[in-house]
Amino acid sequence: MRLQFIGIDPDTGKIGSPTAWVDVENADIVLQSYTADEETRSECVKNTAPGHAQGIPDHETVIRIPARLVPMLREACDAAERAQL
Repeated sequence: MRLQFIGIDPDTGKIGSPTAWVDVENADIVLQSYTADEETRSECVKNTAPGHAQGIPDHETVIRIPARLVPMLREACDAAERAQL
């Protein structure tokens, strides 16, 4: 696997590092961010996607992406689309 670095939350300084990458082999977007707190996780469970089982599967998690990372997510989406061409 080879990841293309897209960007890091500019307000994190040296502690914490919400980050976006794109896997250049399959164009997946890879994110590192804050683990969602229990209140957020509970809301996700209550608002399960239609047609899906309730709860968060053991192989998944809920993360919280700071709004400051939105420009990097847009860039990651563009890079992922280019990688699929």
